Amino acid sequence: MSGQGRPCGDRGEWMAVGEILRILADEDGRPLPRRTWQQWRADGKAPPAIRLPNGQLRIRRADFEAWLAGLSEPKEEP
Repeated sequence: MSGQGRPCGDRGEWMAVGEILRILADEDGRPLPRRTWQQWRADGKAPPAIRLPNGQLRIRRADFEAWLAGLSEPKEEP
């Protein structure tokens, strides 16, 4: 069980990279390029991830949402 009382296998808790790339699509609906994601990871600009034994990455949904919220630009004062 995870710390939130949900089983570790709960599919809502973890996100695959492809899902994140689709969420970060441009205004025309094209997913974020995988190479951009890889560069962000190399530069330490992506949310933390785990690598599964098969080599695929998974990102905890809460970490992704916190990372995304942290990218918000500050509101301008009137």
